[in-house]
Amino acid sequence: MLRTLDILLIVFMTAVATITYTIKHRAELKLEEVQKLEASIRLEKDTIDLLRADWALLTQPGRLQTLINAYQTELQLVPTESTQLVQAVELPMLKSELPVYDEADADKDGKVSDKEAKAYAAKIVANPDKVSTGSVKP
Repeated sequence: MLRTLDILLIVFMTAVATITYTIKHRAELKLEEVQKLEASIRLEKDTIDLLRADWALLTQPGRLQTLINAYQTELQLVPTESTQLVQAVELPMLKSELPVYDEADADKDGKVSDKEAKAYAAKIVANPDKVSTGSVKP
């Protein structure tokens, strides 16, 4: 009886040791994977910082003015006038907000009668905040 119990205990201890070693090995592999991901994240952050520094260097006003002066004949750049700026309410309405044109309302020549044209214009005038004021100069 003692031999059977000893053998069972040895088999059980060997199985537990094997399972413990397997779990330890998997944990070490996961730790290596986490370290690789952290190194990759650090590299990406450093790359982002480097690109931001490059962008800051490239967009310095003094550097841009030098480039403008050097290439003025090719680019023909002019300052933006205040009349070229647009407020959000001055933008035309969205395509989805336009009234639907019904081709059945047109006559044989494809022209719309005055009545339908007025109705169409009334739909547009119903939303004056969405209609372009035309104050933008090209």
